[in-house]
Amino acid sequence: MRRRHHFHVDHAGHSVSVTVQTGHTSQVEVLVDGKETGHATTLHDRPVVVDVELPTDPPTPVAVHVTPGPGIPRCFLAAPPDAEPQVMSPRHY
Repeated sequence: MRRRHHFHVDHAGHSVSVTVQTGHTSQVEVLVDGKETGHATTLHDRPVVVDVELPTDPPTPVAVHVTPGPGIPRCFLAAPPDAEPQVMSPRHY
């Protein structure tokens, strides 16, 4: 059974949203300021990292770490080099 989960965090003045669709394969879509900037597919509950950039001058690279399961997916945003990872809050639509 496929199910969609949504996550969000604000970082450096930008909105980062993630949609995780779980099932036999999990699909991850990352939006920055409402625009799709990255996506990935993984089998079963394997963790996946999606590298994206925030539209700053110069662009800021960040990584979205997604663990699709078991259970409810978990996401966090890692902004190199030394920033602490931020847990992305679930959103209910």
